[in-house]
Amino acid sequence: MGNKYYPIMIKHTLLFILVMVMGAVQAATFLGGDNAGLLPLEQAQVIPEKVEEVNNVNWKSGTYGIQSSTTLSDSGVQPFGAELFAGGFRGMRTDDLNPEYKVVPGDQITLKIWGAIDVDRVMSVDSQGNIFIPAIGPVKVQGIPHSQLDSKVRAAVKTVYQDNISVYTNLQGVQPVAVFVTGFVNKPGRYAGTPNDSILYFLDQSGGIDEALGSYRTIKVQRKGKEIAKVDLYAFLLEGTLARPQFQDGDTVIVERRGPVVTVVGEVERAYRYELTTSTMKGESILSLARTKPDVTHALLRGTRTSGPISSYHPVIELQELVLSDGDELLFTADQVLNTIVVQIEGRYLGQSRYTVPNNTMLNELLDNIEVPADLADVSSVSIRRISVAERQKKSLMDSLARLQSTYLGASSSTSEEAEIRIKEAELINEFVKKASQVQPNGRLVVVQHDKIANVRLQDGDVVTIPERSDSLLISGEVLVPQAVVFSENSSAKEYIKGAGGFTQHADKDKIMVVRTNGEVRSIEDISLRAGDEILVLPVVPTKNLQLATSITQILYQIAIATSVVLDL
Repeated sequence: MGNKYYPIMIKHTLLFILVMVMGAVQAATFLGGDNAGLLPLEQAQVIPEKVEEVNNVNWKSGTYGIQSSTTLSDSGVQPFGAELFAGGFRGMRTDDLNPEYKVVPGDQITLKIWGAIDVDRVMSVDSQGNIFIPAIGPVKVQGIPHSQLDSKVRAAVKTVYQDNISVYTNLQGVQPVAVFVTGFVNKPGRYAGTPNDSILYFLDQSGGIDEALGSYRTIKVQRKGKEIAKVDLYAFLLEGTLARPQFQDGDTVIVERRGPVVTVVGEVERAYRYELTTSTMKGESILSLARTKPDVTHALLRGTRTSGPISSYHPVIELQELVLSDGDELLFTADQVLNTIVVQIEGRYLGQSRYTVPNNTMLNELLDNIEVPADLADVSSVSIRRISVAERQKKSLMDSLARLQSTYLGASSSTSEEAEIRIKEAELINEFVKKASQVQPNGRLVVVQHDKIANVRLQDGDVVTIPERSDSLLISGEVLVPQAVVFSENSSAKEYIKGAGGFTQHADKDKIMVVRTNGEVRSIEDISLRAGDEILVLPVVPTKNLQLATSITQILYQIAIATSVVLDL
């Protein structure tokens, strides 16, 4: 009997938990005031009496602040320009001709003449480069640019018919060509195209340039053993300029071996391996190519010279004249300690929403300089949202979810019936973990304790919340009709719950919590209700499987702490 209904009870447990969390999120919007609409995910975590500083100093790299996980290695770092060959040019073949296209044998020309004579036909350019016009004779058109074709033919016609004659020409189609692509490309071969296709089309057809060995700066086009064009793709990437040779059948595109390469990582918009030319082997070349972040101050150079490995640290201003070598690595860093931070204000206040203050500014110093409407702002419920707190809460939650899966899902089964139950439980747990892992704590600190504001030091990116005074009270969780009502000092928690339809059948009547507007979470038995509070009724957790129930309960409370929905049972 117990085994038959046990998975159903677990399913109800997980549903209760998810409904409770989602219900609290939705219900929070009923609270009055500008700040009262904050979701539970944006609510608070109590801070200790002594706030511990986060050590953001990386003694290995000599940098301060939030550290990047980038290591000084070109492993996984693409060459600059690799994104060109993701198939974007492969499907762009077209027969449209630009004005500079030069006519070659085999091209099809539409010719219309009316007036003194009538001609309407499509003519092919013969092997000698001519088209033959009746009553006119052969006209040499090979090598004529497309933009000059009409005037060339008109001039030939008017040598015979000078009056009452009109001429129209159109280059209808071009002779397809086959171009060889070789050198350091991924798929050397012979590829079809048109004379007007760009070199990028043929390179993309060949799978792109070999990222490890090919050059993006030295690409040649040869015709009958002679070089007719040289292409540097950096000019296209940075300036939009690209050599456009008119291809002929049998032309060869050759990608040369790559030149000297310098890997750039660290405080840059994107890490790349940059190919330099032998004439541009100074740091100024890298500074012109790499997109460094605005606060970059230094660069760590590592490489190998004839004397052996080297490692040196340079201010960016000195990097310009620094001579680089093939295989060098540059790690850009921001080592200058900022003397100011930016703090944002939200909620009910007057004046500006952001303040630039010294990096040792305390909360009370800032609050003393913020003007608020005294009759509307609830200054006794100030709180802070902090990025570093949210990150630690998220990491802790993910660690707990991982332990839940590894501990409970790894349990063995002694019978086939028990195994079937565990399979169903595992599906339910995985679903719960998937949804719970999407919770994004917002790192709110409770800075008001016992009606006193803790004078905590502010950090860059802090958001100080000054909520609006509220006349309402929210009832949510395991009640029949979650709702917001006008607060009355003479009403008890039980009366508010009764007004919300009473408890659901899944409610734990002994587990009723109160969430304050400043993010503080307390048991209903420990405090008196006041305007702006939220009454939260928790669900009963079945305990047939004590290990599972305990683990889920712990994670539920961990989510609650991170989002200030509940604090403790």
